[in-house]
Amino acid sequence: MERYLPAGRIRAFRKLKGYTQSELSERLGVSVAVLGAIERGTRIPDDRMIRKISEALGIDPRELTACGPQAKE
Repeated sequence: MERYLPAGRIRAFRKLKGYTQSELSERLGVSVAVLGAIERGTRIPDDRMIRKISEALGIDPRELTACGPQAKE
């Protein structure tokens, strides 16, 4: 199975902002298992979840979905 690229960005921003998986999952209203699956790339979040994650982390949603310089369109 191909790994979902933004998964690592979600995990990195969570850690950068100082949240545990438990803390962030509580803010998002999802289980730790769901957040863990998103961070591993085995569950792909929909646009609504991307917005919720970015709001909880205080970042622009594009920060989570950008894959490199060519993604700046």
